[in-house]
Amino acid sequence: MKANKILFITQEITPFVSKSEIATVGRELPQATQERGKQIRIFTPKWGPINERRNQLHEVQRLTGMNLIIDETDHPMIIKVASLQSARMQVYFIDNDDYFQNRLMTEDENGCEYSDNDERAIFFARGVLETVKKFSWCADVVHCHGWISSLVPLYIKSAYKEEPSFRDSKVVFSIYNCDFKSPLDESLIKKLLCKDMAESLVEDVKTPVTYEELTRLAIRYSDAVVLNSPDIPESLVSYAKELGKEILPYNEDSSSYIDACNELYERI
Repeated sequence: MKANKILFITQEITPFVSKSEIATVGRELPQATQERGKQIRIFTPKWGPINERRNQLHEVQRLTGMNLIIDETDHPMIIKVASLQSARMQVYFIDNDDYFQNRLMTEDENGCEYSDNDERAIFFARGVLETVKKFSWCADVVHCHGWISSLVPLYIKSAYKEEPSFRDSKVVFSIYNCDFKSPLDESLIKKLLCKDMAESLVEDVKTPVTYEELTRLAIRYSDAVVLNSPDIPESLVSYAKELGKEILPYNEDSSSYIDACNELYERI
């Protein structure tokens, strides 16, 4: 089966946020993949600094209105969309008044990491998957970029594995050196369970949940791993090897990196 439909779930994408390693890949890889004749969808968080008026974001009424329950609390989800006219691409944004509106990315204005980064990751991951379900769009490959997408592989291989949109999906996880320093709330493991997920799926996760531990969880439930930074901890690379995951090494040449990713989509 050819990989014709690629879902990109990325932590950052230019020009909506400042240019960075992950934001640049988030912009260039989907466009180049689409130019190779594949159908794509792109999702990213609607971070507070994203200027809605300048970037012409607008709410998608037919997709908005879902509530996600996290830790027994309802959180309304808002879906927004913007077009990158030059690339003929649309970017979908997952938004929520508590988790993303008027807030920065990992840290606040004083450089303190948000205490609810765990819930923000849960909300984003589930929000993307629920929205794709509403599209009735079946992803052949789901390529996740950045820690905010770390729970997507687990959800696709468990809570969403019988959903038509993801039943046959293969998952690729890209690791960057864009991390967080403070461990996530220890109740993350309990909070992330949904749709009758078995606790055994996450029984090996060590607490407190550090960036490395969260990345190990993403690796465990992915089909392949991409090293998107030159200085990824060797412990994570070794872990992926132990599990027999296909690993795409770091490649600083943009063109050959894009070629390698698209070849990977076909192989898996």
